[in-house]
Amino acid sequence: MTTTSYTADNTRRLVKAGGIQLAYHQAGPADGPSVIFLHGGGPGASGWSNFGANLPVLAAAGFRTILLDQVCFGASDKPELDADYWTASARFTVAFMDELGIRQADFVGNSLGGGTAARLALDFPDRARKLLLMGPGGIFLNLFHADPTEGIRQLFEFNTAAEPTREQMRAFLTTLAYDRSIVTDAFVEERYQRAIDPDVRLGTARMGASFATPEWAERTQIWRDAGRITHETLLTWGREDRVNPIDGAFVALKTMPNARLHVFPKCGHWAQTEKADEFNRLAIDFFTH
Repeated sequence: MTTTSYTADNTRRLVKAGGIQLAYHQAGPADGPSVIFLHGGGPGASGWSNFGANLPVLAAAGFRTILLDQVCFGASDKPELDADYWTASARFTVAFMDELGIRQADFVGNSLGGGTAARLALDFPDRARKLLLMGPGGIFLNLFHADPTEGIRQLFEFNTAAEPTREQMRAFLTTLAYDRSIVTDAFVEERYQRAIDPDVRLGTARMGASFATPEWAERTQIWRDAGRITHETLLTWGREDRVNPIDGAFVALKTMPNARLHVFPKCGHWAQTEKADEFNRLAIDFFTH
């Protein structure tokens, strides 16, 4: 299979792990070093929607490149969760690794997926090698911006609406991008149709409920334990991120003993898309050396 032949359909796989079905996309050599991509939490998000365009490049560089639909997203099952989302998703991700025979992997975590990767590094430290975190949740701590941020407000408005609208989807997607021209009518429609699917809405509701459970709230404050994440970590941020603004990087950068920070100028919450070439080069170099 050449890099130009990778599609959502011909890379899609299913596996039973942790008692549920998890969906993922895989490309690259099966015996190559594993890189697991964990997507963000926007309505209609999935592994492919976040990272489909990055998969061929990492695969061509020799990595076993895996885009996981996290629990409650994409084509993965949407069970009721018995812990906060990041704890639950980290557990399912490790179970997924066990089923695929992956002892240790590098992780790319975007936003919600960044929180999962950070929690996994804390709870299962030997299963992660390096972390590349993009505007990550959990270890993000809002220092200077209003809370919730503009992007999170738009996300809540869509997810909690009885009948969410295309206009709400456009408003949310626009907060993710620096270059608003990439939020085309076709893109809005694609994400909107995916997000209003009843199964997808169920998953979104169950994810949200896990964050709203008071007795689990402390586990979501991963920044409190960031100093215990000793893995080599590359924090990446779009300078114009309106979902998790860049000031949220500084607590993690200060407290994580092996963290460095790369800032993409003229970039929002979608570095993997808006700065794709630079992001891909950065990831390949970081995971190779």
